[in-house]
Amino acid sequence: MLAKTRSAAVLGVDAHPIDVEVDLAGGLPAYATVGLPDAAVKESKDRIRAAISNTGFVYPLGRITVNLSPADMRKEGSAFDLPIALGLLEANGAAPRDAQRPGMMYLGELALDGALKPVRGALNIAVLAKRMGLAGLVLPAENAAEAAVVDGLPIYPVHTLPQVVGFLRGEVAISAEAAGAANGQNGHAPTTDLSDIRGQHHAKRALEVAAAGGHNLIMIGPPGSGKSMLARRLPSILPRLTLEEAIETSQVWSVLGKLGPAHALVAARPFRAPHHTISDAGMVGGGTIPLPGEASLAHNGVLFLDELPEFRKNVLESLRSPLEEGRLTISRAQASLTFPTRFMLTAAMNPCPCGHLGDPSRACACTPKQIARYRSRISGPLLDRIDLHLNVPRLRWKELAEDPTGESSEAVRARVEAARELQRARFADTPGVHGNAHMGPEGIARFCRTDGEGKKLLERAVEHLGLSARAYHRVLKVARTIADLAGAETIAPAHVAEAIQYRSLDRPI
Repeated sequence: MLAKTRSAAVLGVDAHPIDVEVDLAGGLPAYATVGLPDAAVKESKDRIRAAISNTGFVYPLGRITVNLSPADMRKEGSAFDLPIALGLLEANGAAPRDAQRPGMMYLGELALDGALKPVRGALNIAVLAKRMGLAGLVLPAENAAEAAVVDGLPIYPVHTLPQVVGFLRGEVAISAEAAGAANGQNGHAPTTDLSDIRGQHHAKRALEVAAAGGHNLIMIGPPGSGKSMLARRLPSILPRLTLEEAIETSQVWSVLGKLGPAHALVAARPFRAPHHTISDAGMVGGGTIPLPGEASLAHNGVLFLDELPEFRKNVLESLRSPLEEGRLTISRAQASLTFPTRFMLTAAMNPCPCGHLGDPSRACACTPKQIARYRSRISGPLLDRIDLHLNVPRLRWKELAEDPTGESSEAVRARVEAARELQRARFADTPGVHGNAHMGPEGIARFCRTDGEGKKLLERAVEHLGLSARAYHRVLKVARTIADLAGAETIAPAHVAEAIQYRSLDRPI
């Protein structure tokens, strides 16, 4: 007897439909799973046997063959427990023959007592089910709020295997989870504020410019000057996530099982700060079946790299493509997967190995050769992809002793959102461009024009600082953002001058 149910598998951050076919034939008891299952899928036979027996159903005897189609796609995880169990019960007559119900999809891990446990990637599968136009998704109750973020798809939360069978028989009523964006508003508001920081007014201004245009930023200063505090307050002035951005980000977090039951959706911009000992696979993703890394977890948010020269060179170089393209493709023999990586890179470093170069209160003990070697750990191509180079000096006692009187994050965010609104209108017809930082050569030629005095400033900067072509374009993009913050249609010489002074690492030591 043959029974069919429908489920889905997640590869990378994309879900793919899977047909679960269960065949029960006569002969000696045997169980085989085909269709490229991993160890977790193969072990499901023991969980399913115990769950069926311990919930009062009769486990079928005979030759059982479970096929997960398409057979050439690797299946991993425990989400196939529920659809396989339903197929066995249908083949054995315990569940109605129409167990699949037109357009229904099932997923969930079974405990030995028949309880359903949460699985990873529920949001990704819900997005797939909505795109396929299915009638509903049956899944563990702990995943229901996460999946219900997808509007227009009925979500049926269940707790046990008998409850699912009763639902299919029409004996148990299950109310569909209320769908829509309201279920995802469980994010947390930023607990830090820009007004907490004493002094550093020029650094706060640079953060505002970076946030307004989506520019990458590096801060250079001695230990204790406040670089990390500044970086951790950057998300508080970024524009609020749109629903589309929140779902994109949440899909990455869902695949890695980082969406807890209290947070159905990542509603605040992510801030990721990996340690400098991280591997390249941890940073950009990897594995036999690649999984996302820190760069993808920071999608639509901030990736903060403290002590940038301490990161391994191969790790830093692996960020070049994500920074340029906003996505990363990892190819393996078994799969080639693409992950989203549109983040703001924010980095911090000391000006020299001892950290006191330019510090008026402490003398630097480093030679020019040592300083050059220290800074050479960051390659030129990577540095060119960072728009703003910001010096953050040590605060004096008077600045430390005074009460914080700076603007709040909310006030700065209002100006940032106004500048971003100008950019959204500017690039409405340009796919893939979400801000000034993402402009290509055509956009720079069209929107980054300046007058004669501005051109003279740029000429002197190129001649004296030795700016590369990419760095020259970065200066123009930053100047365009400064003009947007001022509400100016054209780039004035003052905007160009401010943008040039954010290129401190291009200057000779």
